[in-house]
Amino acid sequence: MLHADLYYSFRSPYSYIGSWRYRALTKEYDLAIRVRPVYPIATRNPTFFDGVNPLWMGYLQRDVRRMAEFHGVSFGKPRPDPIVMNNETLEIAADQPFIRQLTYLGIEAERRGHGLDFCCEVGRDIWGAVEDWHLPENMSASVARAGLDLAEMEAAIAGNEAALEAEIADNQATEEAAGHWGTPCLVFEGEPFFGQDRIDMAVWRMKQRGLMAR
Repeated sequence: MLHADLYYSFRSPYSYIGSWRYRALTKEYDLAIRVRPVYPIATRNPTFFDGVNPLWMGYLQRDVRRMAEFHGVSFGKPRPDPIVMNNETLEIAADQPFIRQLTYLGIEAERRGHGLDFCCEVGRDIWGAVEDWHLPENMSASVARAGLDLAEMEAAIAGNEAALEAEIADNQATEEAAGHWGTPCLVFEGEPFFGQDRIDMAVWRMKQRGLMAR
């Protein structure tokens, strides 16, 4: 069996769209993909949006919608956005309860062997425009679809915030050491494949290393 690491952000629409394809790879091939959640660029670099071209956001919104349609993935505007920000000024709030909890839960889901399932199912509610996806009753349902129990996961992460933050920081540092910083990024044998549009190329490389169908 081959192994790869997936650096994943719960605010990245491309990460969400790619998650279904990454999970499909683990079912088609003798391949294990470990999800290593990282914080989105918006929290790692709160001034990121200050310098982007004004055309960037419009193109991004168009591209992710057609990409989702192309791959047959449900997609819509998150309600609420996993990142708390002022959409007019693009100012990022200091307190980020949604993305912090999502990232913690993503780490716990991977520990329980359901990292990709969590990314797909919780992501489907976030990016599939389920209103108030963050409420306990909605999160419980999406987490259950991933084969997990939300109450058990929340109990496991409670009081362990320092260790979880350290793991997130280590994930970010490890990804950068592999040669990239964005998400989604699949790293195989030290080689980064950034973006869900590099999945086919990653498979091509893995087949060179002996990737076999199940």
